[in-house]
Amino acid sequence: MKHAILATLIALPVFAADPAAPNGMVYIKAGTFQMGSADGPDDERPIHDVAVKAFFLDANEVTNDQFAEFVKATNYVTVAERPLSSKDIPGLLPEFEGKTMGLCHRPPAGEVNIADYRSWWVPVLGANWRHPDGPETNIEGKGRHPVVHVCYDDAMAYCKWAGKRLPTEAEWEYAARGGLVQARFVWGNEFNPGGKWMANTWQGKFPKENTVEDGYKGTAPVGTFQANGFGLFDMAGNVWEMCSDWYLPDYYAKSPKENPPGPDTSYDPDEPGVMKRVTRGGSWMCADNYSRGYRPSARMKTAIDTGLPHTGFRCAKDVPAAEPAK
Repeated sequence: MKHAILATLIALPVFAADPAAPNGMVYIKAGTFQMGSADGPDDERPIHDVAVKAFFLDANEVTNDQFAEFVKATNYVTVAERPLSSKDIPGLLPEFEGKTMGLCHRPPAGEVNIADYRSWWVPVLGANWRHPDGPETNIEGKGRHPVVHVCYDDAMAYCKWAGKRLPTEAEWEYAARGGLVQARFVWGNEFNPGGKWMANTWQGKFPKENTVEDGYKGTAPVGTFQANGFGLFDMAGNVWEMCSDWYLPDYYAKSPKENPPGPDTSYDPDEPGVMKRVTRGGSWMCADNYSRGYRPSARMKTAIDTGLPHTGFRCAKDVPAAEPAK
């Protein structure tokens, strides 16, 4: 009898255990999901099946503390901290020559044309990741907040130092959905279940009225709100997150079904000629009356040299290939 049981056990298939995720990361199993939405803007269509291979993804957005560690180790200077020059930027206003600058949100006065984003984005001298709302502000006590005012080149430099990479757009949406099928939000279909705020977003009428009902006027410490089904925090709200893909509004109609890498060029009909990368997840500036970028299918695009006070990133990492059995 003992030999019969042993023979049965030997005949059972052996399944490899999930690989251990690096510190601060989550193992995302391979799978297939429906990417896009039927009721969003045109660039979220059509809904299409996508297969994604396994990968690791940071549980949280990269924080000020983590970025500061990188800067200390490498002496890296972000794009927003580099002096502006008319040699590099044709048409640069004389008052910005040789200065550093970042865009910041300022509630506009008078009536607001919600279609004109220029009414609330204001160039501020000295705004950067260390001074996110201008030179008079700092990140003291905000080590666990996501780093902002970083652009694509800054994120890539951090990833290289950390031995990681940015996620593809498909990886990001697959991870954000957390196993839910075509749910409106990363936690389900109701925005405020039981009156509970599930993400750091804008309450009130954007861009002037912010009632701060979720407790945060700007960014929140990472991990403040509930994780999604895969154990990932802030996949909605807080800050937009950079992906590795170039942005094309019609990419879904022709993207490959398996592990789409994104197009090899970029085009934004709103700003032709400006090369942009995809950003995902929405931010603290996303409101019900504007953007609704906190939906897992929502797509945004950002110029590769532009850092903003509501844009950050999280890192991905390839799963090492399994060693052949000996």
